[in-house]
Amino acid sequence: MQKSALSSGWRPLLGSVALTFPLCVGVDASSVLLDTVVVTGARVEHSSFDLPAAIDVVDRERIDADRGRVNASEALAAVPGINVLNRQNYAQDLQISSRGFGARSAFGVRGIRLISDGIPASMPDGQGQAATFNLDQAGRIEVMRGPMSAVYGNHSGGVIQMFTPDGSGAPIIEGNISGGSYGTWKADVASRGELGGVGYVIDASRFASDGYRDHSSVTRDQQMAKLTFAPDAHSKVTLIANNFRQPDAQDPLGLTWAGYRADPRSVEAAALEFNTRKSIEHTQGGATYERRFGSDLIQLSAYTGTRSVTQYQSIPLSAQRFIAATAANSSRRRHSGGVIDFDREFGGLSGRWILRGEVAGGKWTATVGVDYETSTDDRKGYENFLTTSAALNITCGVGGTVCGVRGNLRRDEKNTVTSTDPYLQGEWQYDRWLLSAGVRQSNIRVKVEDNYITTGNPDDSGKVHFTHTTPTVAAAYKISPTVNAYVSAARGFEAPTLNELAYSSASGSFSFDLKPATSTHVEAGLKAFLGSDTRLDLALFDIKVDDELVVFKNSGGRSSYQNAGKTRRRGWELAVDSLWSHGLSTRLAYTDLRATYEQDFLECQGTPCATPTVLVESGNRLPGIPRRSLFGEVAWHHAASGFHTALEVIARDKMYVEDTNTQKAAPGYLVANLRFGIDQHRGPWLLKGFLRFENIFDRGYVGSVIVSDGNQRFYESAPGANWLAGASATYRF
Repeated sequence: MQKSALSSGWRPLLGSVALTFPLCVGVDASSVLLDTVVVTGARVEHSSFDLPAAIDVVDRERIDADRGRVNASEALAAVPGINVLNRQNYAQDLQISSRGFGARSAFGVRGIRLISDGIPASMPDGQGQAATFNLDQAGRIEVMRGPMSAVYGNHSGGVIQMFTPDGSGAPIIEGNISGGSYGTWKADVASRGELGGVGYVIDASRFASDGYRDHSSVTRDQQMAKLTFAPDAHSKVTLIANNFRQPDAQDPLGLTWAGYRADPRSVEAAALEFNTRKSIEHTQGGATYERRFGSDLIQLSAYTGTRSVTQYQSIPLSAQRFIAATAANSSRRRHSGGVIDFDREFGGLSGRWILRGEVAGGKWTATVGVDYETSTDDRKGYENFLTTSAALNITCGVGGTVCGVRGNLRRDEKNTVTSTDPYLQGEWQYDRWLLSAGVRQSNIRVKVEDNYITTGNPDDSGKVHFTHTTPTVAAAYKISPTVNAYVSAARGFEAPTLNELAYSSASGSFSFDLKPATSTHVEAGLKAFLGSDTRLDLALFDIKVDDELVVFKNSGGRSSYQNAGKTRRRGWELAVDSLWSHGLSTRLAYTDLRATYEQDFLECQGTPCATPTVLVESGNRLPGIPRRSLFGEVAWHHAASGFHTALEVIARDKMYVEDTNTQKAAPGYLVANLRFGIDQHRGPWLLKGFLRFENIFDRGYVGSVIVSDGNQRFYESAPGANWLAGASATYRF
C-alpha cells in the first residue's frame, strides 16, 4: 500500500522525543504536577497515574485555552486515540471515533459512551450527541479508551465524560463575547457561587455563524443550571438541568472530489433544491443523591428529558414520491420520504453501592450497580415536496412542484428502546500491585409499532432483543514510585442503533436480522514521570471484532447495514506532557492505528441492487480512520503580566472513504494554529482577552469524510486561514 506523503519523517520525530527524556526513577511522583484524579473507569476516585487504563483528562485550562468553547473538537484534539473531526456542519454534529469505533457514523456519535454530569448523552441504542455538552462551565473532560470502557456496556469503544464543578465560595458573575471569520459570534453570561449552603452554577449562551461553506449557517442557544446542597454531614444532593435549541441549521451535505477541488466552500445543487436543514430542541434534567456510611457510599440518580428533531433531506423525488400499488417499483411505496420528524421522551435510573475494606493485607473496593435507560420515539416521515402535478416524474421548481417543504405522510411509527444493565466491579491493592475486574450484563430491547400501513406498505411492527456479557480484567504493577506498567483485557459489544435498524437490506422496512458486533480488547501500557516535570503515557492495543456493522447499500438516499465478519484494530498511543522553566510547557499526543478488514465480504454499490456483488477484500482499511494522528503544542505563560501564547500543530494521515478503498482517499494534512491571550486581575475583577489564528499557512484540506455516501459526496472541506477574538469579564462579590 502506498504511503501518504505526510508519513515520512513521523517516526524520526517520535524517536527524538522519546530519546530526549531519560527515565528518572528516583523522583517522588507526588511532587509532580502532571497527575489528576479521575472517576471514569473504576467509578471511584483514582489517580490517573495509578489506574490501569488509557485515560486522559482535559482540564479547564485546556477547555478554555483561547477558544470559542463551541465544539468538543477544540479541546479533544490533544487526546491520543480519539479522532474528533469538525464537519463544518452543525446539522450533523461532530464525528468522533475512539480507536476507530464510531468512524462510520453519518451523524451524531456512536461507538462511544457520552456522559454529562452523570446523565448519559448517549441514548439506549448507542447514538449520542456531543453538541449537548455545555463547555462554558465544564470543569474537566475525562476520556477513556480501551478495555475498561467495556464496563460501561453497549457502544463503549470509549467513554467521554464531562463534569461541571459545584458552585462554591463567594458569588461571581461572568460575561463572555467572541467573534471571528465567517460571521461567527458567541455571547455567554454565567453566575456561580454558594448562597445559604446551596452551591449553584447558571449559564446561558447564544452562538451563531454564517458557516465556512455555503448553506451552512447556524444559530444555537444553550442554558444550564446546577444546584448542590448537603442535607446533613453524610449526604449530598445534586440537581441539574440543560436546554439546547438549534433551529433550522443548514446542511451543506458532502462534496464529490470534483466538487471539492473546484470550490471547497460550495454545496451540491441538491442541498439548495431541497433546502436541507435540521432543527433540534433537547431538554433534560436529573437528580443525584449520595450518602456515606463510614467508608461506604451509595449513589442514586434519575434523569428525564425530551428531544425533538426535524430534518429535511435531499432524497431524490424519484425515490420518495408515492406511487399507486399497480406500479412496478414497490420500493417507492415503502420509502419513508425526505423529511424526518420525531419527538423523543427519554429517561433513566441508576444506583450503585461502593464498599471498601481490607483483606489479606491489602485494600479492596467493590461496586455493585444497575443502570436502566429508556427512550420512546414518536417517529414520522414526510415527502420533502408539494406538487400539483400528476406526472410520474417531477422536478423541483417545475410544473407546480415545490421542494424543501413538508408534504404527504410516508411513515408513522413508535420506536421504544430500553436497556437494563446490572454490573459488578472490584479491585484489590496490595503493595505494588493493583488488580481490577468487572462484569456487566447488558439487555437491550427494541420495539417498533408501525402505524403507517397502506397498500404496498405492510405492517413492519416487530421486536428484537440484544443481550451480552462484557467482562474486563486489569492489573497494574508499580515498578518504582515514578513508573507504572499495566495490562488489561475485555470483551465488548456494539448493538445496531435505531438508525441502522431502520431500513433492511432486503425490503427497506425495519431490519430485525442485524446482530451486535462483538469485540475482544487487549491493552498494555506504561505510565512514567520523567524528571520532575514530565509525564509519559504509552499504550499498545489489539482489538478483534466479529460481525462488524457496515453499510450494505445506499439506495434512494437511505443506508442499510449488514454484519461484515471480522475486523482488527491494532496500534499504539503516546502522550508526553512537560512543564519547563520560565513558564514554558509542551504537549505531544500521537496515535498509530491500523484498522483493517480481516475477512472478505460482499456489498452493494449503485442502484438497483438486490444481491451484493462488490468484493471488499481482507486487508482493506476501514474508512474514516487515519493511520497516524499527531497533536503538538508549545505554550508560554508570563505569570507577572498574565500574557500567554501557544503554537499548535495538528497532523493526520489520509482517510479512506469507503470499504473497497478504490475511491479517492481524503489526503493527509498538517495545519498550524497560533493563539495569544492575557488575563488581568483588577481588584474584584478578572479581565481576559484572546486572539486566535487557525490554519495560519492557509492549507486546503478535507477535514472529515462521510463514509460510504451513496452519491459519492464523501468529502467535507475544512476552513482555510481564519481567526477568532474574544473578551470576558468576571466580578467576584
